[in-house]
Amino acid sequence: MGRVGRHLLGLAVAGLTLATGGAAFAELGQPAPWEWTLQQSGSPVMDNIVWFHNFLFVLITLITLFVLALLIIVVIKFNARANPVPSRTTHNTLIEVVWTLVPVLILVGIAVPSFRLLFLELDIPKADLTIKATGKQWYWSYAYPDNGKFEFDSLMAQDKQPRLLGVDNEMVVPVNKVIRVQVTGADVIHAFALPAFGVKIDAIPGRLNETWFKAAKTGMFYGQCSELCGKDHAFMPIAIRVVSDQEFASWVETAKKKFASGGTSTYASAAGPTQ
Repeated sequence: MGRVGRHLLGLAVAGLTLATGGAAFAELGQPAPWEWTLQQSGSPVMDNIVWFHNFLFVLITLITLFVLALLIIVVIKFNARANPVPSRTTHNTLIEVVWTLVPVLILVGIAVPSFRLLFLELDIPKADLTIKATGKQWYWSYAYPDNGKFEFDSLMAQDKQPRLLGVDNEMVVPVNKVIRVQVTGADVIHAFALPAFGVKIDAIPGRLNETWFKAAKTGMFYGQCSELCGKDHAFMPIAIRVVSDQEFASWVETAKKKFASGGTSTYASAAGPTQ
């Protein structure tokens, strides 16, 4: 095997290792080493985003291969040696109609699921729970107006995993419930982003934006502020713990007492209070 063959084989092995590694290390609700795909879906909106992403990937791959095939045909068939007397044809009605209509049909095929996805993301269904998320430099505050109007801050915890994503106070929500999140900023523009839920919306001072999600699985889900908001922008994680209805009701009662007596620095989570 020549040197070129060995290099190609090495690249193929590396690519296969990367692909299998990305799938093997994939974790729910958080990034993983060598991950090359989207995060695992945790909500119906993210299911649709993943489908649309895969649909576009297949479509653009087919278009790219088709254009590559045309270029190869042109190079082989219409070079000076193979075609010493070139054609002087200047118009072809059929080809001109096809290359006008086919791109239009492709764009329509992309637009229909795209608009459907946008409508799904922006049309908030009847909410089971409303939470207000306020972005601050450089942490989040969460208020539960439907459950006693308590509020707490959520700051990055240095001693928690995953690194740079663990927080002292997680947002806690029940599973399989429509959660409406009202988002605003207290100082500069932030962005509330949860990849596994397909959520990303700006938190703008003086303006109240809304988004929603419906967690389909219990567990921890992580995100981050995705708008450059100052020197500690990289240390402003979002952590959401999804629990059962019973665990959520228990957490609410604990949170009411803890945050009322200890202020916003007291820890409360569905797993119980931590000293």
